[in-house]
Amino acid sequence: MPSILHINASPRYSNSDSLRLARHFIDSVQAAAPETFELETVNLFDDGALPAFGRIAASAKMAVFTGQDQTPEQVAAWESARAVFDQFAAADAYVFNIPMWNSGVPYVLKQWIDIITQPGWSFGFDPQQGYRGLMEGKHALAVHTSGVYAPGVPAAFGSDFSSTYFADWLNFVGIEDATHVRFAPTVLNGDVDGTRQFAETELSDAALLFTGKLSATGKQQLVTD
Repeated sequence: MPSILHINASPRYSNSDSLRLARHFIDSVQAAAPETFELETVNLFDDGALPAFGRIAASAKMAVFTGQDQTPEQVAAWESARAVFDQFAAADAYVFNIPMWNSGVPYVLKQWIDIITQPGWSFGFDPQQGYRGLMEGKHALAVHTSGVYAPGVPAAFGSDFSSTYFADWLNFVGIEDATHVRFAPTVLNGDVDGTRQFAETELSDAALLFTGKLSATGKQQLVTD
């Protein structure tokens, strides 16, 4: 059964523009699907959604890469991180909704990225060839929102290190088939409804392509979490 992992990086839930658009896209995929798909949503701001990746986990990582034995504490931390990666790796496609925070991504999304972006898991490294993403064959759709910033505004209205960073990360781990849709600005906007409708149209169009790619896997049936 083809599977979609939806990563919600907004804590605003029903008040979130990015989440509303992500759900519009998912609904469009389901409406266009000749077959159904498994859908799992991870709300990164929920308590317990992510394990800590601090001193113990970092020590566990270094133990793995230097061939040393891990302590029981380190084993537990490394297994917790691996569970997050396994959930990521098991999906055929991804939907991300990402509000811009202080020109960058929300900290919980960066935490999620730092947990799963490990050598031998999501990327490899060769001293002659450099880095190589290991997540080939996956598809991604990212919704980006910002309250004041929009492409083309003067520097005094903000900068975008969010969508650029995230697009670079997708490419780094090997997810080259990625579509990015922006709804901005959501606040400093004389026609916010028109801008939202334009984004929804983009997402509906993208859903048709997304559905075709998933259908090519030859699997079937949608179960939502």
